[in-house]
Amino acid sequence: MTTELLASELIGNVIRHAKGPIRLRLLRSRTLVLEVSDGSLTTPHIRHTTPADEGGRGLQLVAAMAQRWGTRYTATGKSIWTEQPIPDGPGPAH
Repeated sequence: MTTELLASELIGNVIRHAKGPIRLRLLRSRTLVLEVSDGSLTTPHIRHTTPADEGGRGLQLVAAMAQRWGTRYTATGKSIWTEQPIPDGPGPAH
C-alpha cells in the first residue's frame, strides 16, 4: 500500500509539474527502491504549506513514508527515488 501511494504521488507530480516521458522502476534488493523518471530538470522541493493550502504536501508525504528519498539527474532529465524497508515475512510460494 505504501508503494502504491508513493508511486501515485510521484507520478502525479510529474504529470502536474514536469514533462515526459515518464518511467517507473521498482528495484528489489535489501530494500525496495521506487524510481520515477521524467524529462525535466526541475528540482523538486518540499513546500511549507499552511492549513488553508489545497496542495503542496506531496513531497512531505513522500518524506514521511519513505525510509530515504532523493533526486538523481541524468542526461535526459531526472529520477526521484524512494527507499522502503522490505518487511520480514514468508518468502515466495513454491
